[in-house]
Amino acid sequence: MTMLLVDIGNSRIKWARFDGTHLSRGRAAAHSAWRAADFARRLLRPVGGLEQALVASVAGAAADRRLAAAARERGVAARFVAVPRAGGGVRVGYLEPWRLGVDRYVAMVGAHALFREVPVCVVGVGTAMTVDLLDAEGRHRGGVIVPAPNLMVDTLLTKTQGIRRRAQGGAVGGKGIFARSTRDAIELGSRYAAAALVDRAVEEAAGLLKHAPLVVLTGGEAAAIRPLLRSRWVGVPDLVLRGLAVLARTRPRRRRR
Repeated sequence: MTMLLVDIGNSRIKWARFDGTHLSRGRAAAHSAWRAADFARRLLRPVGGLEQALVASVAGAAADRRLAAAARERGVAARFVAVPRAGGGVRVGYLEPWRLGVDRYVAMVGAHALFREVPVCVVGVGTAMTVDLLDAEGRHRGGVIVPAPNLMVDTLLTKTQGIRRRAQGGAVGGKGIFARSTRDAIELGSRYAAAALVDRAVEEAAGLLKHAPLVVLTGGEAAAIRPLLRSRWVGVPDLVLRGLAVLARTRPRRRRR
């Protein structure tokens, strides 16, 4: 049986089909304006033997309802992943597991499956940037959430007067972190700040685990910080879909819509 795997973020959606062994090439799009008919047309046509959809969603109840309605219309059972205390080889370190974003949990499942017996810092760069530490045995040691570079820039441009005015137009230039225009200063500053946080997380993790973790980068904005990292890293753009494929084989706890 072929299953549809769906990763719904705050602004973008990724999906792929999984036959129990092979994950198809993923597709992605912005979903903020989608209605149920759009989910049905883009994700569920042609159905072609599809019976189930496994979904990791942080997009909110309205988007979840639209996707669930589209699935019902096509006769596909939609299962929304809920964060357990343990599952998919990962033991969640949050005191209250349900408060951990499901995308972070599923990304850790994917990273642990890909890099067995290797400690990892899973870094998701989207609207927000998250960093989660997972030891070699799959124990989640906790994480951090900060604005991603684009959100840092948007905040400065919308919440200030002087910076916003000086960032409009003008010359650009500079070298490394030292910008010579306001626009470059906020864009480079946000990227360097994000990369520095990841490197600091790796440094602290090395002290905790006695071994520096591998940084596993994912998310649509990961390219903004990749060149600035000093830590050892690998990029896995479809990490959440890979985690969903693991959970599809291990039958995660269900949250029906």
